[in-house]
Amino acid sequence: MLAGKVALVTGAGRGIGKEIALALAANGATVIVNYNGSKECAEEVVAKIVQNGGCAEAIQCNVSDFAASEAFVKEVLDKYKKVDILVNNAGVTRDNLIMRMTEEDYDIVLDTNLKGAFHMIRHLSRSFIKQRSGKIINISSVSGVLGNTGQSNYSASKAGLIGLTKSVAREFASRGVNVNAVAPGFIDTDMTKGLTEDAKKALNGMIPMGKMGSTKNIADLVLFLAGEQSDYITGQVICVDGGMCI
Repeated sequence: MLAGKVALVTGAGRGIGKEIALALAANGATVIVNYNGSKECAEEVVAKIVQNGGCAEAIQCNVSDFAASEAFVKEVLDKYKKVDILVNNAGVTRDNLIMRMTEEDYDIVLDTNLKGAFHMIRHLSRSFIKQRSGKIINISSVSGVLGNTGQSNYSASKAGLIGLTKSVAREFASRGVNVNAVAPGFIDTDMTKGLTEDAKKALNGMIPMGKMGSTKNIADLVLFLAGEQSDYITGQVICVDGGMCI
């Protein structure tokens, strides 16, 4: 399905990013597993891909840094000559009520979640336009659609990703590059595994389908958007949320 394609996934060392990297590799793509903090986690993802017969490489980069992102993209293009699929997944949280939120808490979330995606798209834009093909998939959140108490910074960053998606989709549409956003709801990850049963029950009560989603649910949609089946879809925001955004 994706044989011969090169995919770059930011924040791919764990959680949703890891599942996306594994899915793309399982379907034939060569995957650049980007990470910022945990080299060990990223290398475990690469090892799993290679064990399953795929091709992958882990490369460190803090995508919130404009210059570092530029150097990262140059390194990838010098080695692989192209990027066909870009998944902007890297993200952080610094939750707090607005009256207690510090400027640093706000800035670090916007710099990573929103500017990080801008940096990657900006530095790969000439390559995408020149090859006249490509898939850009931004991982937003239902928090960017609905808002969420204690997440004014996170919600703003994810809402910004939706605006970025729609604007870049318009700019790139005539060049054969599709740009879409995926907005996950409550997903069962390492973070949610630490919740008490009462907390999980309360979360599930907010979801019309009554259960959290899986990282595979997100990866399956990204896989669809990365393939040729989505060639006539661009500028869309697709919620994977069990009905939260109904």
